[in-house]
Amino acid sequence: MTDPDGVFIFIAAYPNEAAAQADYDIVKELHYEQLIGSFDAAVVTKDDQGKVHVNKDETATRKGAWVGIAAGAVVGILFPPSILAAGALGGVIGGVSGHLYRGLSRSDVKELGEFIDEGEAALLVVGDITVTRALEKADLKATKRITKEAKVDKKDIDDAIAAPATD
Repeated sequence: MTDPDGVFIFIAAYPNEAAAQADYDIVKELHYEQLIGSFDAAVVTKDDQGKVHVNKDETATRKGAWVGIAAGAVVGILFPPSILAAGALGGVIGGVSGHLYRGLSRSDVKELGEFIDEGEAALLVVGDITVTRALEKADLKATKRITKEAKVDKKDIDDAIAAPATD
C-alpha cells in the first residue's frame, strides 16, 4: 500500500539528454498548469566513461522546503561519489540523503542506480503520490520508467533541511 503523504522517486530513461529535457519541460508545464504540486527534478546523464552528470533547473515557481534539494539527495544515494562528475551536487543534502537512504531498500537503491546505461539520460523526479500519478498518465517519451516509494515522512525531510538554519 502506498502512503499518500510519502515521498516517491520517479525515474524515466531516454536515449539522450535532449529527449530527457523535453520530458522535463512537460513536467514543468504540468506544474505550471497546477496539475502537480511540489516536486524536485533533475536530468541525469551517464557518459561513455560511466561518469554521472546532473543538470539541475531551479525553477522559482516550485514551492516546498525540500524542492531543490531532494533530487540532489537521491542522486547522491544512487551514484557513488566516484562516478559523479566533479561539482555535480550542491546544497544541504547530507541530512536529506540520510532520510531518503533509510527509506529505500538496498535492492531499490541498486535497481535505481543501474537504471540508465552509459550514454543514456534519465529524468529524475521526487515528489508525492499525486506527482507520480500525473507522470504515469503524461505523454512522456521515455524508453522505460520506474517508481519507488521512499518510506520517509516529508516532515522529516523538512526538519533535516531546517536543522542547519537553526544551528
